[in-house]
Amino acid sequence: MRVGVLTGGGDCPGLNAVIRAVVRKGVQEYGYDFIGFRDGWRGPLENDTVPLDIRAVRGILPRGGTILGSSRTNPLKSEDGIRRVKETLAKQEVDALIAIGGEDTLGVAARLSGDYGIRCVGVPKTIDNDLSATDYTFGFDTAVNIATEAIDRLHTTAESHMRVLVVEVMGRHAGWIALHSGLAGGANVILLPEQRFDVDQVCAWVESRFKIRYAPIVVIAEGAMPRDGDAVLKDDSLDSFGHVRLSGVGEWLAKEIERRTGKEARTTVLGHVQRGGTPSAFDRWLATRFGLHAIDAVRDEDFGNMVALRGTDIVRVPLAEATARLKTVDPSLYAEAEVFFG
Repeated sequence: MRVGVLTGGGDCPGLNAVIRAVVRKGVQEYGYDFIGFRDGWRGPLENDTVPLDIRAVRGILPRGGTILGSSRTNPLKSEDGIRRVKETLAKQEVDALIAIGGEDTLGVAARLSGDYGIRCVGVPKTIDNDLSATDYTFGFDTAVNIATEAIDRLHTTAESHMRVLVVEVMGRHAGWIALHSGLAGGANVILLPEQRFDVDQVCAWVESRFKIRYAPIVVIAEGAMPRDGDAVLKDDSLDSFGHVRLSGVGEWLAKEIERRTGKEARTTVLGHVQRGGTPSAFDRWLATRFGLHAIDAVRDEDFGNMVALRGTDIVRVPLAEATARLKTVDPSLYAEAEVFFG
């Protein structure tokens, strides 16, 4: 058995832990050979590979990013993409493919497996935690810890100058990072993509904090939208999966707060710092378990599935089901946080 491995989409902490677990167990227990494809789906498209063996995965457990590289390449949108992928897999004598990624990368894997007979197993990664078939994706815990530490640090500088500090975090169309880090960091307002916000209400919460000599922290997800407006975009360009570049809503909100309340407001955009650096202990644990169970699925020839966390168990779910819809924040969870607003 020769197994291909790729990491696609945005990088996140824990990717290397999956690669390590897949290769270690696959070589030691099953005697498989491995080949890595560089830069996500670009690797199979362009036959760009790197050898993977136990020596190649030594020492990578605590490293962020991915030793295989990543990209947002979509072979379904590339000229002769399916044919080129199949030709590469045949040329490299790949019997099965483990795709590690989020909704886009795994959406491609679902199509290749379901419609074109390519033997795929999926592993869910994304800092956004927005895949509905798994309780958690690895990368999320690290991102939340990074955002929480930033919020903790911003409290002291906000109080020193009695300013409003708006913290923009990632998450695209799911507010999990904003909710978890905002609640853990003691934010006074948390704004999510799942629920449009009223700027006047935000300003009222801000002013109520100043009345007790307390500088407010507002945590806003990059995909959050005002009740009377649209998403704030970095630009109108689309990637190969049709996504726009979200960013700027934090700066826009800070200006609105300053204009309406007369209070000085500043913005901190955490951006890619949330995706970088060494993974947390939880993400290393989860990513390692995902890798171990992914190679077991290959051994069982249980293709077309993704490994997922349910409680403390790792289970297998169909890739098509795993990528059918986003997992968004339930209104009841957001309501729990609202007691701390204002």
